[in-house]
Amino acid sequence: MSAKNTPSATNASAPHASEDEKLLHSMGYAQELLRRMSGFSNFAISFSIICILAGGITSLQLGTSAVGGAAAGIVWPIGVGFCFLVALCMAQIASAFPTAGGLYHWSSILGGKGWGWSTAWFNLGGLIFVTAAVDVGVYSLFVNFVGPMIGIDPAKLTVTHQIIGVSAILISQATLNHFGIRAVTLLTDFSGYLIFVVAIVLTIAMLIAAPTHDFSRLFTFSNMSGDSGGGVWPESTGGFTMFLLALMWPIYTITGYDASAHTSEETVDAARNVPKGILRSVYLSGLFGWVMVSAFVIALPSIADGAKQGGNIFPWLMEQVLPGTFGKILWIGIVVSNFLCGLACVTSTSRMIYAFARDGGLPASSALRKVSSKWKTPVAAIWTTAALALASTLYAPAYSTLTTACVIFLYISYVMPTAAGFFTFGKSWTKMGPFNIGATAFKALAVVSVLGVALLVWIGVQPPNDKALTVTLVTTGLLVATWWLGVRKSFRGPPVMSATATTSKSGFSTEPQFVGK
Repeated sequence: MSAKNTPSATNASAPHASEDEKLLHSMGYAQELLRRMSGFSNFAISFSIICILAGGITSLQLGTSAVGGAAAGIVWPIGVGFCFLVALCMAQIASAFPTAGGLYHWSSILGGKGWGWSTAWFNLGGLIFVTAAVDVGVYSLFVNFVGPMIGIDPAKLTVTHQIIGVSAILISQATLNHFGIRAVTLLTDFSGYLIFVVAIVLTIAMLIAAPTHDFSRLFTFSNMSGDSGGGVWPESTGGFTMFLLALMWPIYTITGYDASAHTSEETVDAARNVPKGILRSVYLSGLFGWVMVSAFVIALPSIADGAKQGGNIFPWLMEQVLPGTFGKILWIGIVVSNFLCGLACVTSTSRMIYAFARDGGLPASSALRKVSSKWKTPVAAIWTTAALALASTLYAPAYSTLTTACVIFLYISYVMPTAAGFFTFGKSWTKMGPFNIGATAFKALAVVSVLGVALLVWIGVQPPNDKALTVTLVTTGLLVATWWLGVRKSFRGPPVMSATATTSKSGFSTEPQFVGK
C-alpha cells in the first residue's frame, strides 16, 4: 500500500503529529487510524488488559495450590521481575518501530519476513484466546457473583446460556470499538483508574477483615500439590518444581502489554509514549498486584483450608471475610474491570489483524485491512476478532487447553523480535528510538528473556496442562509447513526502513523497502 495515496487521519498536536506521520511514512504506511491517544491512554490500554483484578484473582490457585503463602510474598515479585525484563526489550524495539503491527512488524524488520510471519500467527492466536478467556471469565463472574443479586440462579444456567452471554459481551465490546477510538479511550482510561481504586479498596478491606495478621505466611513455602491444594497440581515431592509452577500465576497475569504497541498508530508521540506505556503497565500492575495478592494471603483464615478450595479459593475467601453488601459492591467493581479488560483485548487484537492484513498476511486481507472513513477504525478486523474469540469458546473440551496454550503463544511472540534483535543490534539495526538501553544491556536482557520463555514453555506444558504441548508443537509444525509450501513466495512482508532506501532531506525514506526478496 502506498503511503502517499491515503489521506491523513491524524488529529493531534501539530509538532508531534508531523513527526509521528513522518516516522510512519518512513516505514511505508499512511496515517489511516485516528491518532489521539495520550501517553496515559496508551498505558491504560495495556494496564486494562493485564488487569490484576482478572488474573490476580481468577488464577490465585495456581500459586497457593503450589507453594502456599510464599506464592504471593516471594514468587509473585520474581515472576513480575521476569516480565519486566521481557518488557524492557519490547520497549527498546517499540521505540524504534512504533507501528500497529507491533511484534510482527518488529520481527519482520529484524529477522526477515518468515520470522515476522511466524511471530504474527503466534501473537494473533494468543490474543484471540486471551480475549475469549477474559470474556468467558466476565460471564462466569457475573452470573456467579452479580447474578444472584438480581435473581439469577447460576445452577439453572447451561452451556447455551454461556454462549449467549459471551456473545452479548463480545458484541457490546465490538460495537464500542466500531464507533471510534474516542469511546474506547475514555473507557480504558476509566478502567485504569477503576482497577487502581478497586484493588486498593479490596486490599485495605482484606487487611481490616483478616482474622490474623501473620505476615510470615508470605515467606513460608508449603507443598500444596495434590489433594492438599484442591487437585490444581498433581501430587509432587519436588519443591523446586512447585516453585516453578507457582510462577504461572504472576506470568499468566502479566500478559497483554503488547497492546501499547498495537495502538502505536493511534498514540501521539508514539516513539516515546509506547515504550513508557509498556513499562509502566508492567511495573505498576506488578507492584499494586503484589500488595493486593499479599493481602489475600494474609486474610485467609487458614492457608491449608484456602489451598484445599482449589479454583474456588477467592470466592471462598470473599465469603469468609467480606460476605455482606460491601463485598457485593467489590464484586461489581471486579466484574466491570474484567469487562473493560475484554474491551481493551478486542482493541488490541483488531489492530493486530488490521496491521497483518495491511501487508497481505491473512486470508481476505483486502477486506480486513479496510478502515472506516467515518470512524477511522478497522471495522472488519474488529468484528472478526469478536467472531473468532466466540468461536474458540464453543468446543468446551478443547477450550481449557487452548487458553493455556495462548499464554505460551503470547510469550513466544514477545521474544521472537527480541531474539532477532540480539543478532542485528548495531549491524542492520542501527536506527534506535528515543528509548534506548544500549547494545550491552539489550543483548544481555535478550538472552535472559529467551531462556526464560523457554523455561516458561516447559513449565506451561506440565500436567495437567500437558495437552498444551501438543497444541504448541502442532501449531509450530503447521506454520513451518505452510510457510515452505508456498506462503514464502506469496507473502512479501511489510514495507520497512532500510539502509539502502532513498531518503528525503528530512532523512526519512521516500520509497518503501520490502522485507525479504
